[in-house]
Amino acid sequence: MNFPDYRPRRMRRTEGLRRMIRETRLSVDDFVYPLFVVPGSGVEKPIGSLPGQFNFSVDKATDAASRAADLGIPSVLLFGIPERKDAVGSEAWKEGGVVQKAIRSIKKARPELVVQADACFCEYTDHGHCGVLHEGELDNDASLENLARTVVSYAKAGVDVVAPSGMLDGFVGACRESLDEDGFDQVAIMAYSAKYASAYYGPFREAVNSAPQSGDRRGHQMDYANVAEAVREASMDAAEGADIVMIKPALAYLDVIRAVSDEVNLPIAAYAVSGEYAMIEAAAERGWIDKERIVMETLTGIRRAGADIIITYHAPYAAKLLAKS
Repeated sequence: MNFPDYRPRRMRRTEGLRRMIRETRLSVDDFVYPLFVVPGSGVEKPIGSLPGQFNFSVDKATDAASRAADLGIPSVLLFGIPERKDAVGSEAWKEGGVVQKAIRSIKKARPELVVQADACFCEYTDHGHCGVLHEGELDNDASLENLARTVVSYAKAGVDVVAPSGMLDGFVGACRESLDEDGFDQVAIMAYSAKYASAYYGPFREAVNSAPQSGDRRGHQMDYANVAEAVREASMDAAEGADIVMIKPALAYLDVIRAVSDEVNLPIAAYAVSGEYAMIEAAAERGWIDKERIVMETLTGIRRAGADIIITYHAPYAAKLLAKS
């Protein structure tokens, strides 16, 4: 039997050979660790649908961010749960809000950490939608005004990156203009450019109590069947001044990550969201999967698809695995 001169199995024979020709490298430098911040002090409340994740008060969030930094994780992404909610989410831009306090605390404790802050209103509004409602519909332009107030308040607290996530038309341009006008031209924008209307967000909504009181978000988040639209959205955000564009969720959207990566010449972030994390944790708890291998395979797959940055609740776990390898 005649074989070709090149036999691919030669280079798979040992771990050393496999490492030599590995095409995709996963590094702790790729990770952003999300943290949920709540009012109070000494709070470290477990999130039932996200095993190993917590609602933290500012002091505890600072401790968690420091532990992440000690593992080599370069960045955290903050989400806030306010003391009170109202129709416009006014706690979002409050100088003494939980996210603003957390930014100041974390930057003081660990100035080398890149602190990012999610800028959305679903956690802050009493109706659970991502901005101002008018006759039951999301008012895009009125919501942009409040978004501008919010990102400037984060910048004043010392944030490095703001992350507008409501999928509002023109949201990157509104943030860039407001930041620049207030002298915060150095603050970067990570745009949730292709945020899909996804069932994978379920555990997150428990974590921040942000489920819509009526209707859903399919009128402003993307249809999960679309790819070309994601490229258009990311390209528009790049033109408006985004520094990073994001695809969310990650695992069911690897083709979208690749398509956007091929077309948009900016760093690409992918958010491995709460449902992705919860599925792995639940299956691992039951002994149905090898958690270590699944986590590393999944995160590597996201990198292989074209993501430069991975936002993941598994960041500390994966960082420890990488340190051992």
